[in-house]
Amino acid sequence: MTVDAPELDGDRAAFVALAGGDLVVDEGPGDLEPLATALELELAPPYRAEAVRRERTVWAVAGRRIEVMELPDVVGEELELTVKDGEHTLLIDGERSFGSIAALERPGHVVRARRVDGDLWEVETAPL
Repeated sequence: MTVDAPELDGDRAAFVALAGGDLVVDEGPGDLEPLATALELELAPPYRAEAVRRERTVWAVAGRRIEVMELPDVVGEELELTVKDGEHTLLIDGERSFGSIAALERPGHVVRARRVDGDLWEVETAPL
């Protein structure tokens, strides 16, 4: 979708919209509310969005729904947990780690998570 947002600076933006209405900006100007407001006519939070300036005041913005989970006291920025035949393989920031994260365990799946903000993580699950 396109959005007329003359007040926005820059040429690119990436952000996560949380269910409570907060925006976590990964890239771009600090106030991306005009983009989120337009996108939320078609997509309810939580979602991840990207936007690029198309013309002087016109931005193209797209988003996709995401699963967000609170994982307190978990270190790192990216997690990958594979559970296959009772075996757990946990990677934290690409490095093998011992143990598991119970909230992410899904037998026969690989679960990837990346920190959004604080204890909030974006979680993706795929079957093996």
